[in-house]
Amino acid sequence: MQRFTLPRDLYHGKGALEALKTLEGKKAIVCVGGGSMKRNGFLDRAVNYLQEAGMEVKLFEGIEPDPSVETVMKGAAVMEEFNPDWIVAMGGGSPIDAAKAMWIKYEYPDITFEDMCKVFGIPKLRKKAHFCAIPSTSGTATEVTAFSIITDYNKGIKYPIADFEITPDVAIVDPDLAETMPVKLVAHTGMDAMTHAIEAYVSTANCNYTDPLAIHAIELIQANLVKSYNGDMAARDTMHDAQCLAGQSFSNALLGIVHSMAHKTGAAFVDQGGHIIHGAANAMYLPKVIAFNAKDPTAKKRYGVIADYMHLGGADDDEKVALLIKYLRGMNDELNIPHGINKYGADGMPAETGFVPEDIFLARVDEIADNAIADACTGSNPRIPNHDEMVALLKACYYDTEVDF
Repeated sequence: MQRFTLPRDLYHGKGALEALKTLEGKKAIVCVGGGSMKRNGFLDRAVNYLQEAGMEVKLFEGIEPDPSVETVMKGAAVMEEFNPDWIVAMGGGSPIDAAKAMWIKYEYPDITFEDMCKVFGIPKLRKKAHFCAIPSTSGTATEVTAFSIITDYNKGIKYPIADFEITPDVAIVDPDLAETMPVKLVAHTGMDAMTHAIEAYVSTANCNYTDPLAIHAIELIQANLVKSYNGDMAARDTMHDAQCLAGQSFSNALLGIVHSMAHKTGAAFVDQGGHIIHGAANAMYLPKVIAFNAKDPTAKKRYGVIADYMHLGGADDDEKVALLIKYLRGMNDELNIPHGINKYGADGMPAETGFVPEDIFLARVDEIADNAIADACTGSNPRIPNHDEMVALLKACYYDTEVDF
């Protein structure tokens, strides 16, 4: 028996933010990030709509990219004091993910972060509050998923919280918000969405309910991501829908080791001067993982189906897989995303010498490999790598070398 869970209500299209007027409650806390929602007027609009709905509103601002355990605990303490019956998170994936984790701690003050990270082990929520998510980026789809990614900077590891309990009650997918994204963010979040859709389609947990969502998301991303990057706002609007469809698929079909590796490398080199941005990590690792997974006959066939829907050609599945990998690498080129960690600059752009030195990478790769294997996303990957295979994959992602094992 499988479960398929989505938000109770999903409002989409231009002007959908106004749906906040329909929420019923007494108090709402609005969780936001670094200020783009305020600068572009969306935060004020959200607050006004909630007040129009008759609610007292409190703001929790300044949630950082790759939110920390400390931020989660701080936000939960504010919630406990304010006692909201609605948590409204708006912005990129980071404030929404952070608010999801705050929600858990708000409802269960004695729960530890370690307990939150027990896969599908969260107790029942909604005893104190319901949750509304409003994305401003077109990638994470956290507004419709059962996942939240929180970083423990003391360990340099991103931890996925996974449970259907944290699927939002209401998602508002308004493309007006996405039109404000910088182009680098368009590229990274777009390839995150492409990775979500492809991993969901080949996941061992895929089903008839998730497959159509994944395939249509892939088709829309193929047709619109590069155009969106180049400033086509109609394409950017469509990408906001595409990423949401991919999220609906992977929230139920789960993901694979592209995300396991991205989670465990994202904050592993902070001491060297930067993060490996999640969407860029996915973009770099996806072609390598496809080559690795395609050694599994079922996965190879499903990659071939993806290639067919993308009209890439190929006489057999081996050719189709090769063409899919070539196409995705070409997308990275068009989006100015490097192919290997050794060419990944601290600003997320290609560089002659990346910010992660070779000796530091090699010194840490064994630990990163073990952490990636233990990641919640690994279990639904078509091939489960052993330690040596994961190390080899990570090295291929560092040096941008072929995967033939």
